[in-house]
Amino acid sequence: MSATDRSTDEKVESPDDLIRTASGSGKGTSETSVSPEKQDDPDQTVVLSKYETSWVHRLLTPPNCRWDPSVPHELTYSLCILYATAASFTVANLYYNQSILNKIAETFGVSYETSSQVPTLMQAGYASGLIFVLPLGDILERRFFIIGLVSFTATMWIALCVTNNFTAFRAISFICGMTTVTPQLMVPLVGDYAPPNRKATSLSIVSSGLMLGILIARLLAGVVANYTAWRNIYWLGCAIQFLLAILLFAFFPDYPSTNPDGLNYFKALWTVIHMMLTEPLLIQSGLMAFCISGVFTSFWTTLTFLLASPPFEYSSLQIGLFSLLILVIVIVIPTLGPFMDRYEPLLPLLCCGAITMIGVIIGTFTGTFSIAGPIIQAICIDIGHQMGAIVNRTAIFTINPKARNRLNTAYMACAFAGQLTGSAVGNRLYAQGGWRYSGYCSIGLVIAMILFALARGPHETGWVGWSGGWELRKVRPAKVEQRSDGEQTA
Repeated sequence: MSATDRSTDEKVESPDDLIRTASGSGKGTSETSVSPEKQDDPDQTVVLSKYETSWVHRLLTPPNCRWDPSVPHELTYSLCILYATAASFTVANLYYNQSILNKIAETFGVSYETSSQVPTLMQAGYASGLIFVLPLGDILERRFFIIGLVSFTATMWIALCVTNNFTAFRAISFICGMTTVTPQLMVPLVGDYAPPNRKATSLSIVSSGLMLGILIARLLAGVVANYTAWRNIYWLGCAIQFLLAILLFAFFPDYPSTNPDGLNYFKALWTVIHMMLTEPLLIQSGLMAFCISGVFTSFWTTLTFLLASPPFEYSSLQIGLFSLLILVIVIVIPTLGPFMDRYEPLLPLLCCGAITMIGVIIGTFTGTFSIAGPIIQAICIDIGHQMGAIVNRTAIFTINPKARNRLNTAYMACAFAGQLTGSAVGNRLYAQGGWRYSGYCSIGLVIAMILFALARGPHETGWVGWSGGWELRKVRPAKVEQRSDGEQTA
């Protein structure tokens, strides 16, 4: 079957399972590539977009990065490290300012309260980017799109380094936040090309890079601003982004667009809403993301109040050292990848809920008199938060391989709503009844998350139930071997 005979809306299993058809360079011929798993399926085809076959595309793509139809790119561990690095140093853009707000206030002659608008606007821009920019990952060619975003953000970052107008500084911060969605573009990309037996492992590497970026940003900003002018951390961030753009240009593979025939942007936005209302798995994952994100932000926003009050009365520097606990998460999460790959999402999600619950209970009832409680709670909550995000994304990416960026948009919208709710409710409860009141809310959210996980069995396709069996271990497809006589055996 030719590519022109197929509907452009037809689903395919995954880009690494496709037979790709690419036009020859000016010869009217075509080349095809067949993955080992799909060699007997002539109907799996995908078409290259006009940009992907143009001379401009070849000019802007180094030979080592070009898509070879006969040898599709494999997502190696070195590429995972590259994507984790990209996620790390782009997400850092959102956190450089949080440690130097007092310096920013002094430079622009504004109050501390007014200077706090900078991280707020940057986070608001990031949220806007998740909704309005991230779906473009399902429309545009991803090498061009991601390198373009990094380069644009780096260029706009120069204005942050030189402007003396606070209004302009805030506006540019919003724009840079909006285009700093590269980490969330890397996640669906890994979901597309990671082998089925290590998707969660690959996602855990990228997620660890993202967490490390938050730590790097806060530490670098604090150290640089303490010994030099605060703008130097912005200049350093700008240089890192341009260096990252060069690295991506040199090594980022030329992955084909998931919708090469084009997809209407407004239709793409509508499908996000449609899937959030009609896909049981996405709704279930979104509800769990809401709960676990609420627990995460409720803890971290009220922790400062706890540690600054008796009996601890820690300084800002001592409180800031709690961010070093992220290193534990960076080390632990990749080691859990094989476990998450081996079992259906339900079992890792229940483990995620159990780990989080243990941490919340210990921290809630011991945190008022022992520093060990908040430390254990921080580690358990962070592990549960990252583990839940990886497992849920691995699950929802199976809904429609051609819409993984839009699925990620829907998932992140639920997670972001949970973060806002957890922060607001946690602060209110802490003000009313102290540390334990906010902890009780977190316990309730973890219980809700576990109930949402149990509402659908590991093989349930409907809204609620356990049809399809209780088997928790994933079933691996039988390998097909080619015998010398031409016959295939399993």
